[in-house]
Amino acid sequence: MPIRRLPPETVNRIAAGEVVERPASAIKELVENALDAGASRVEIQADGGGLTRILIADDGKGIPKDELPLAVERHATSKLEPDDAGDVDLLRIHTLGFRGEALPSIGSVARLTITTRARDEADAWAVTVDGGDQRPVAPAGFPGPHGARVEVRDLFYATPARLKFMKSERSEAMAISEEIKRQAMAHEAVAFTLSLDGKVTLRLPAEHPGFEGRLKRLGALLGRDFEANALLIDQERDGVRLSGYAGLPTYSRGNAAHQFLFVNGRPVRDRLLQGALRGAYADFLARDRHPAAALFLDIDPLYVDVNVHPAKAEVRFRDPALVRGLIVGALRHALHAAGHRASTTVAADALSGFRPHTGEALYSPTSPSAQSFGNAAPGWSGWQGWSQPAAAAQNLPGLNERSARVEHTWSGQAAAPSFRTLGEIQAEHAGQIAPGAPPPADLIDYPLGAARAQLHGTYIVAQTRDGLVVVDQHAAHERLVYERMKTQMATGAVTRQALLTPEVVELDPAEAERVAAKADELAEMGLIVEAFGVGAVLVRETPALLGDTDVQGLIRDIADDLSEHGAALSLKERMAEVCGTMACHGSVRAGRVLSAPDMNALLRQMEATPHSGQCNHGRPTYVELKLNDLEKLFGRR
Repeated sequence: MPIRRLPPETVNRIAAGEVVERPASAIKELVENALDAGASRVEIQADGGGLTRILIADDGKGIPKDELPLAVERHATSKLEPDDAGDVDLLRIHTLGFRGEALPSIGSVARLTITTRARDEADAWAVTVDGGDQRPVAPAGFPGPHGARVEVRDLFYATPARLKFMKSERSEAMAISEEIKRQAMAHEAVAFTLSLDGKVTLRLPAEHPGFEGRLKRLGALLGRDFEANALLIDQERDGVRLSGYAGLPTYSRGNAAHQFLFVNGRPVRDRLLQGALRGAYADFLARDRHPAAALFLDIDPLYVDVNVHPAKAEVRFRDPALVRGLIVGALRHALHAAGHRASTTVAADALSGFRPHTGEALYSPTSPSAQSFGNAAPGWSGWQGWSQPAAAAQNLPGLNERSARVEHTWSGQAAAPSFRTLGEIQAEHAGQIAPGAPPPADLIDYPLGAARAQLHGTYIVAQTRDGLVVVDQHAAHERLVYERMKTQMATGAVTRQALLTPEVVELDPAEAERVAAKADELAEMGLIVEAFGVGAVLVRETPALLGDTDVQGLIRDIADDLSEHGAALSLKERMAEVCGTMACHGSVRAGRVLSAPDMNALLRQMEATPHSGQCNHGRPTYVELKLNDLEKLFGRR
């Protein structure tokens, strides 16, 4: 069969298949055009899941009459300018759209009408494209002083086969809603209104540009819980800036649906960014939990390629290691600064479990509590002086600076976990007290308060100045031990163990070369490898913490990580898992009765240790209930 040129109509429909995959992608392109035009208000209407009708109206600068025919011509755009030599640099993209394919692609498979009034023109004009057939520009009415209204009817009517691949109208409407939410997150200073089948489903006023306005916009879209539990991210490295908000580990989700990533204001789906986000939370979340985050990366367009795919949802970075390092470092810095803070949803979930008892009286003259109130009930550990908590807590032996270290020796354990006394911890904890000021006179002035009792040998109940705190002693001490182990790894060389027989791991030649090139980095983590001919590496030593590990699987996982992300994540994650396992076995177990000094020392260590608000699996280590919440439970408020 001879080579032939395809008809222009066929070429346009092929292009439409790449650019306009579904109604949501058509709306994405049209909204980006409005934003590029400087719109401060964008209104979106969609009927029948966007297949029946789409309308995008904006108050941007509009399109001049003489440019309307070019607007619907393929590869004609106002967003790229040639240099003096007539060359166009596709690496310096400063706008959301630039390919000049969206409008002609939509017009080739639907009935497209563009009505516009340019900022400097008195009259409004319209152009229509019906299944690729362009009609002459004609006068039209326009409601505003300037801007554009783009209406799309009967999407894909010219390509009936495409309609068979569309999902239900409800599914398409949900996809449209998610797309508008992503665009609204990236442009908080723009007002958005979305109407689906004549009903307004989203109305977002313009917010003040900047962090405060962005957080308010994110709270409107992701919920007030996200707004209350989000950590500010703002760091820059080598001209690349990362900003946005990330949720506390205890505000985690069951999937990655609440992760939103943007590059130069453009919503993207990028494995490098997603992997960096996962890596930053590796110490705090179990593998089946996912952080919530909205992260915005601003980078010189010269160092990122957005021309990978017509949909512009994929990007490529010139220096992926720099981008990944910035994301991991910025997130971990924010998590470290959060200290022992836990999410507000923890308390809300706890309060929702309380139910007032309004049935028959719980008290009778023969009840055990009536006969002997002074004796502790099963599962309750108290001490004399409970009725006078402030005085009792301050006079308990072991809580002053002269008290000795409290040690516990556990059966079956070689090393005994220990708690430091209050005096030893105050030196580290002094950062929360103004310089030169005396320490708090009462333990309840500390963030986690004064221990009052232990329930079921597992939970510590502490009183704060404005409420109470319930601590899971095992989960809390597990995090403390884990953080100490990480510190030891960071301050000294990781102990290595030599393999009795060096192990050869066969890989693809390119994979083997990548692993061998990272030999120095791997050596810092205790893994000694070297090239072994073509397509293989030799492993001589492994980190002692890993014990009897699967060397073959470890090296292959590292090779996969290097291929995908350019960083050896698997080893770091495995080390973290091993540290977590060891911390779990070396921690105070649930069911162990603790004395008052033990419990107070644990609380003080939690306050002085970063990330102590959640265990190694992302679960909360404590729940704080404010006095106002308690009063509401009993109808006092």
